[in-house]
Amino acid sequence: MLIKNGWRLFFYSNEGHEPLHIHAQKNEIECKYWILADELEILYEFSYNFSPGAKREIEEIIFQHYDLIIEKWNNHFKK
Repeated sequence: MLIKNGWRLFFYSNEGHEPLHIHAQKNEIECKYWILADELEILYEFSYNFSPGAKREIEEIIFQHYDLIIEKWNNHFKK
């Protein structure tokens, strides 16, 4: 879906029944964030090998592309 600064942001096609969220992966780091579109907020769900610096970096990327992520989710899952 989106690649930025080595991060790959994506959805799993079988997760359309879940609320809006995004997965991200960079090397051995993985994480998932819920996207609260009405509140213009994100909530950390889980991570693997996550450092504070990586957390700041991916959160900034998610906020920079917030509208695009929501648009792509809605188009992908036909919401």
